[in-house]
Amino acid sequence: MSEPVPDEELVRRFLAGDAGSFTVLVQRHQVRVYSLCVRVLGGADEAADATQDTFLAIFRKMAQYRGEAAFTTWMHRVTVNACYDVLRKRRRQPLLRSVVADDGSLAEAAPPVADHADEVAGTRDAALALATVPEEFRVALVLADIEDLPYEEIARVLDVPVGTVKSRVHRGRLALARAMGITVREPDRPSRPSQEQA
Repeated sequence: MSEPVPDEELVRRFLAGDAGSFTVLVQRHQVRVYSLCVRVLGGADEAADATQDTFLAIFRKMAQYRGEAAFTTWMHRVTVNACYDVLRKRRRQPLLRSVVADDGSLAEAAPPVADHADEVAGTRDAALALATVPEEFRVALVLADIEDLPYEEIARVLDVPVGTVKSRVHRGRLALARAMGITVREPDRPSRPSQEQA
């Protein structure tokens, strides 16, 4: 059995006019992209839309891939950006929608996105708990603990320093533990000596 064609070679072939190479890239990475989207966004429909947006952006911007990092690093960055777009759209949605009741009067409906915070606090459902973690921490946490990317690669994907990645992952883990009802005690930090002691 022959070795699979490396992603970078498929990119080169696609840019040279071989449309089938892009199909191979999609087939090879669609599960990974969808998995990342569903974990960041929390919903299957939004994740499917973000996955489609990711591959559409990759198709349109393939010439911008310079090969300085692995194709998967670049793909993760495009995926995270697609997820951020969905999250921005979600924030722009009004929290309450007006609905016309049967009698013709206006009534306020529930928020378009269910609030699971109370429900999650007493459960161990990690998927729901993950959805409550602030997005900048959630993205870093998913890339580190679920996608199992090294901190250096996450830093390239998010375009932030490695120290920021470590901080976000740590804070994301703490937020996830709290959302799951797990009490986490942070280690005591050494106190600075006061001027009187010096």
